[in-house]
Amino acid sequence: MEPTISTAPTIETQLLEINLGPQHPSTHGVFRMVATLDGETIVKLKPVMGYMHRNHEKIGEGLTYIGCFPYTDRLDYFCAMTNNLGLAIAIEKLAGIQVSERGEYLRVIMAELTRLVNHTAVTGFLLNDMGAFGTPLLYAFREREKILDLFEAASGSRMMCNYVRPGGVREDVPDGWLDRAREIVRNFPRFLDEFEALLTKNEIIRQRTQRVGILPRELAVNASITGPMLRASGVDYDLRKVDGYSIYPRFTFRIPLGTVGDVYDRYYVRILEMRESLKILEQALRGISTASPAISPKGQAIGRAPRTFKPPKGEAYGRIEAPKGELGFYLVSDGSPQPYRYHIRAPSFINLTVLEDMCLSHKVADVIIILGSVDIVLCEVDR
Repeated sequence: MEPTISTAPTIETQLLEINLGPQHPSTHGVFRMVATLDGETIVKLKPVMGYMHRNHEKIGEGLTYIGCFPYTDRLDYFCAMTNNLGLAIAIEKLAGIQVSERGEYLRVIMAELTRLVNHTAVTGFLLNDMGAFGTPLLYAFREREKILDLFEAASGSRMMCNYVRPGGVREDVPDGWLDRAREIVRNFPRFLDEFEALLTKNEIIRQRTQRVGILPRELAVNASITGPMLRASGVDYDLRKVDGYSIYPRFTFRIPLGTVGDVYDRYYVRILEMRESLKILEQALRGISTASPAISPKGQAIGRAPRTFKPPKGEAYGRIEAPKGELGFYLVSDGSPQPYRYHIRAPSFINLTVLEDMCLSHKVADVIIILGSVDIVLCEVDR
């Protein structure tokens, strides 16, 4: 018997190019992705940035060094305190300014509280992108509000804090502030336990995130990825340990690492980092209270630094381990009160460069959570 030859017509398919954004609610700001699809599968993806460009760096070259601080608040508006800190460290290197002891403690406390704010928020947004509307994000924002109350009490603003200055911080915290901070730090692990009970072992979350959006270790290093994204790929690199800036060498904490580098690892590394931040905060809050009055008196939250100054000619690069990765400020001085060159290394921008690599061969629905796991703020991307 002769074999039957099928005469069914061959279906011809073609690639489809679609735009995700720039107004899409899951793009975390005014951002656009041009995706080329084979059915539902991503075969090419081009990030389109620049919709929120505000000429930050050029404006900074026309301001005094102190005048640049309010603009840093508008970079990653979730992390104004750490943005201020990165610029302050660069100015201190350039001008040779010493930081007061109490100022160092307050800087670390504000920076680690900011890490808690950022990581709780991005986890809530990630779950929101995944379809878990409401509960995780509201749980995250409930705890975030408590820390923003602390920022408001210290700086007068909840988000645009403009608090850190060369030599320390703008002013000391008010009476009772440290006690309120200790209470929040003491209660925060209970929130993390509740959060993890809902999320970490959730079968739906694991199915949606594990083996999705994998960032290989080699690619992460070659692309200059930093922060939780890099550590989720198994690379032990954290500037608090590598550079030992500020007074971080005084504190005991570990660097959580992932093994696969997928969306799940990027989620879980941030959860573990919050627990390590709480350890740092406990030590810093204890240290600022037990330090000798001679080196940590109330009111000496800033060292001797003029309001306006002319650093000697030269250049300096100050960098910190911001919640999203390495945030760096490059300054060039020509001896005038304004920086001759003012440039920012924005972690959100650098970390976006591998978005296509992580999205290839995945479905459209996966692209949204892969982007959410990168943790970007478009004001920082575009500057």
